[in-house]
Amino acid sequence: MMNIQKATFGNGCFWCTEAIFQSIKGVLKVQSGYMGGCKPSPTYMEVCNGDTGYAEMIKLEYDADVIGYTELLLMFFKTHNPTTLNRQGSDAGTQYRSVIFYNTDEQKQHAEAMIKKLTAEQVFDKPITTQVSPAGEFYVAETHHQNYYLANKMKPYCMFVIQPKMYKFAKEFGEKMKPEYF
Repeated sequence: MMNIQKATFGNGCFWCTEAIFQSIKGVLKVQSGYMGGCKPSPTYMEVCNGDTGYAEMIKLEYDADVIGYTELLLMFFKTHNPTTLNRQGSDAGTQYRSVIFYNTDEQKQHAEAMIKKLTAEQVFDKPITTQVSPAGEFYVAETHHQNYYLANKMKPYCMFVIQPKMYKFAKEFGEKMKPEYF
């Protein structure tokens, strides 16, 4: 029997984040969506306008006997820039903020401990701005946003933005990736 747990991360464009986390052994399901705002059932266009309070997120289910939450946190931090407030690359606004929405007090403790550890080790040359907040209502993004990279590998955004991130991820975490991603 699997030890299924949930994690919710926001670190910029959910197309990129989804692609990375789908490739990890032990991750069973990844959904792109929105969390952290106040308007019920937001749309992509509403979130992109930047005035809903929502962040582009992924919600994932994973087998904790295969991959641990602390490992997922490390991958989260290593696959985006957690030192830029409300910005990832050319994407700017609160919808692209670095945020961990925790589902349990244990997840909150692990997230805060990871931030302290990375700060103490000076992994980043600027302070980490990642928010650690309680999980709220998760709204699944529209269907065409799900499995975006897998369905659109030859589109320019996937080739020039997501693929380089996948290669970089593979250099550091290749042994943690599912074989079909190589």
